[in-house]
Amino acid sequence: MRVIVTGGAGFIGSALVRHLVLDLGHEVLVVDKLTYAGDPRTVAACEGRPGFALLRADILDAAAMRAAFADYAPDAVMHLAAESHVDRSIASAAPFVQTNVMGTFVLLEAARELLAGYGAERRAAFRFLHVSTDEVFGSLGPTGAFTETTPYDPRSPYSASKAGSDHLARAWHETYGLPTIVTNCSNNYGPYHFPEKLIPLVTLNALEGLPLPVYGDGGNIRDWLFVEDHVRALVAAVTRGVPGETYNIGGRAERTNLEVVRAICDTLDRLRPAASPRRDLITFVPDRPGHDRRYAIDPAKAERELGWRSSVTFEEGIARTVAWYLENEAWWRPLREGVYRGERLGLLPASPEAVPGNGRGAA
Repeated sequence: MRVIVTGGAGFIGSALVRHLVLDLGHEVLVVDKLTYAGDPRTVAACEGRPGFALLRADILDAAAMRAAFADYAPDAVMHLAAESHVDRSIASAAPFVQTNVMGTFVLLEAARELLAGYGAERRAAFRFLHVSTDEVFGSLGPTGAFTETTPYDPRSPYSASKAGSDHLARAWHETYGLPTIVTNCSNNYGPYHFPEKLIPLVTLNALEGLPLPVYGDGGNIRDWLFVEDHVRALVAAVTRGVPGETYNIGGRAERTNLEVVRAICDTLDRLRPAASPRRDLITFVPDRPGHDRRYAIDPAKAERELGWRSSVTFEEGIARTVAWYLENEAWWRPLREGVYRGERLGLLPASPEAVPGNGRGAA
């Protein structure tokens, strides 16, 4: 199978590319703008494999996308390129609307033009997989879980932009017959996660003995999904999924943010003991605007129809993730000292917290 993976040098995208190329032997073209969160080192192990290539390009560049699709002639497009950090979307929403909405539009149109030149057999086999988030569904109460029919209720510029792109993918299927499939996943974690996100940020702050800021009371709940489980689900969706359908991908591992932070501290204390328990570094900071209280995914449809199920427990995944960061300082240290130094993001301009020296990040 020949696959174009957009955003293939990012966190989830690179895990997908490594799985496709190194485990499954597929041919892959990575299309990535290589912004702050795109790193060619994440797919370096794929270099030299048959059919593998990395194209540095912006998905908003319609001419470049049409050319890439025509030249590579893929059997599938797996679209993961997106601006994805909620805090950054609060501070600057425009890049999220441009990349997530307009970029998806450009790719859908490029795919439609590509299929016009395919024969009937290739058209029938082609798939366009649009990878999205559970955040489009808004915030849950203390019970229940998101299903594929949960009404959309996005609460942040990020989730609103992803909701818009989901609707485009579905509309292009209904209107133009483009064989699109949408997946909505819960929070991912694992190796190569950019240090601005909760788990790598807390891991590195704790490793360096820095404060571990936790938003609000730390009671916000997320369903955690190990990234290697997620990419197996994406391959199942693109090979066994039905065009026009949506599949929710979750890890069945709900945890409060505070529980996650404590698990990281305890894991680090076990793997690399310090003079005092790292839980002592936890500090509570003002919550971010519009912070959804709880997400939870019901992945029953994906389990039933795609034959997929998450296999890595939260405890195993955290242990593997923390160990990876301990063993790969050469990867994260340049990022930590360069493009992202751990500062808190997403504060509104009028906030009294928006001053220098208020700690590194927050959970």
